Parts: sequence; C-alpha cells; structure tokens
Amino acid sequence: MKLPRTAHTSRPWRIHEIAGDFQLEDVWALPTPGGPDDLAKLVAQFASGGNETSGISSPLYRALFAIRWKLGALLGWDGPGDGVGGRVRSLRERLPADLAEGRRGPDLSTLPFSSVYQTHDEWVAEMGNKTVHGLMHIGWVPDGLGGHRGQMAVLVKPNGFFGAAYMAAIKPFRYTGVYPAMIKAIGRRWQEDAAARDAA
Repeated sequence: MKLPRTAHTSRPWRIHEIAGDFQLEDVWALPTPGGPDDLAKLVAQFASGGNETSGISSPLYRALFAIRWKLGALLGWDGPGDGVGGRVRSLRERLPADLAEGRRGPDLSTLPFSSVYQTHDEWVAEMGNKTVHGLMHIGWVPDGLGGHRGQMAVLVKPNGFFGAAYMAAIKPFRYTGVYPAMIKAIGRRWQEDAAARDAA
C-alpha cells in the first residue's frame, strides 16, 4: 500500500502552493474504493472516527502511542504552547483567499489534528508539538480501474536536530505498527459504511 513519492508530488494538489518547506515523509494508498465525489465521505469517516477508524483498536498501535504520550509527558513535548497556534503557526495563515474562504473541514475526534482546508479532492489536517509540525494530506485519486480511492500523504517540518532525530527514531515503528493498523482500520470501516449505505 506504500506508494512512491511521485504519487503525491506529480498531482496538482493545492498543498504544494503552501507547504513547500515541509518534507514529504510517506505516501499510502487507502483501501477506500468509490466514485469521483466520495472524498467528503472519507473525511467524515476520519472526523467521526472512533478507535476503529484510526486504528487505535490495534494492541500494537495502543502500546506504541501509550509509550509516545508517556515520553511526551515526561520530556515536556506536548505542552499547550508547543502545538499549532503556539510554537508553530497554523498553515491556515498561509492559505490563499479562495481556500481560506472555502470549506475548512472537520477536526479529528480521536487524534490531535485540526483541519486546514477541504476541497472536492483534497483535505489537509495539521498537528504540532515540540518535535514536529505535521500535516496529513488526504487526496482523492483515480485508481486506474475506472474508480477512485483515497491517498494519504504525511508531510513534516521537524523542529531542528532534535525533531529530525525523533522522526528517524520512530520511522520503523510507523512502518511496522502505526500505518498498517491505521490503513486496515480505515478500509474496514469504509466497507462497513458502504454496506450500510447499500442496505438503506
């Protein structure tokens, strides 16, 4: 499900206009087959969420994040002044007028991400702490088979050497635990919601 960087960089996303100083970490295909206008359904799923949608129901995911939040509390990574609007300025301050005046999109209920903007085929949410300013970009793309699906990119701006070292240290855990659990949960919830819609 991991995709080459060009799957993100080659598309005419609006995010390229406003986040040129962020590093592209990962690009993932999401198992969310649908029609050309279904991004809003996926965004609503992320926002209404619950633990199943975000992958938090995975024991490995829960264990990794319990360790992360404990370390954050001990080392002071997640103080109220360290996030978006504190240490880092919101990406919303960079938006061109059409995006700033358009749909913002919902904040996430189970993860510390706030929405930046939402268009017909693109949604961006951000988070920040003492280690990094991070973006989650969800795009809606043709799947090559006549349909469409979601695509997730993660972009980051590490906070100096410490932030870069932190991102390098957690990379194996993200690849082996966090993303697989999250993507499976997203796909499972998508299928459940599609079956419910079909039955209605």
